[in-house]
Amino acid sequence: MGNPIPRNKNIMANSTYQSIVLAQRPKATIIPGETFSKKTNPMISEKDLKDGDILIETLYLSLDPAMRGWLNDRRSYVPPVQIGETMRGIAIGRVLATKAPSYPVGSIVTCYAGWTELAIINSSNPNLQLVNVPSNGKITDALGVVGPTGLTAYFGMLEVGQVKAGDFVVVSGAAGATGSVACQIAKLKGAKVLGIAGSDDKVKWLKELGCDDALNYKDPNFATNFKESTKDLIDVFFDNVGGDVLELALSRAKAHARFVMCGAISQYNSAQPVGPKNISMVIAMRIKMQGFVVFDFAKQYASAAKDLTQWLAEGKLLRKETILKGGLDAAEQGLVDLYNGINTGKLLVEVKTLEEGVGSRL
Repeated sequence: MGNPIPRNKNIMANSTYQSIVLAQRPKATIIPGETFSKKTNPMISEKDLKDGDILIETLYLSLDPAMRGWLNDRRSYVPPVQIGETMRGIAIGRVLATKAPSYPVGSIVTCYAGWTELAIINSSNPNLQLVNVPSNGKITDALGVVGPTGLTAYFGMLEVGQVKAGDFVVVSGAAGATGSVACQIAKLKGAKVLGIAGSDDKVKWLKELGCDDALNYKDPNFATNFKESTKDLIDVFFDNVGGDVLELALSRAKAHARFVMCGAISQYNSAQPVGPKNISMVIAMRIKMQGFVVFDFAKQYASAAKDLTQWLAEGKLLRKETILKGGLDAAEQGLVDLYNGINTGKLLVEVKTLEEGVGSRL
């Protein structure tokens, strides 16, 4: 995406700001330097705001598996990112200027600003939220354990999975941002939990979180180990991965099992995605297999966030973050690395720290 341009930490002292836009649609894996390109934009300031607008500078970007799907020009739950458009993504930002009384200068917010240093957001946007740091928390939790990924785990496990005490729950992608919270919620509700992850270190961490057992899917004996660990058969399968792991889970499902279809990260970068060969197990075992997205439960965000915040404050929810340095330039490679399992817990790009001041604002 070109050589970095020297930037003043007080962004308003610069004559331009930068963003990352979609340059071409990937046919399979994202190709650094080709899929995205850097764009230099004329500086924006308070004079560009209309009534109800706020100007934010980006502090942290969230990198999420769903982003790969947004690059495909096909029907989905949101329109695809267009060629030349700023890459979509949720971010934590600081308000630099405002024409919205509810969002004073200096406020910290989350919003779908995208991959950009600056953005103008209207206060009527339903995805714009003030960040209130919970007890035992930090601002980045607004993108993780009490943010979209935590909410996804909450609704997937409780509303879709209908987990209850005594259930045997298996979570794939269990060491990721959503999977790790899903495991812990299942344990809080009295379930027995088996977590699936991609390294021995992640397996160890899952056990520290309270999982009754955890397996490394890269182990040569994984299929055998999985069958051994699911002797009691599966009540709830929370799937973030798809592919071979989903096929194995179908083979070990209890009658009337609930399969929570949250993600399929193993297939997102494939030019020829494949589904499970034993899909007929859904019929034989009368499995309820349901896909969902967190936006389905928007009206319940407040009550869910209250539970997540309380569990975090009480030390009942633990989390990890993998934070990439290097500003916007780190986002593209970071997204590639997400699909290769670089992260434990939530993956973020640090564009600017909260402590880095903006100096004279406008």
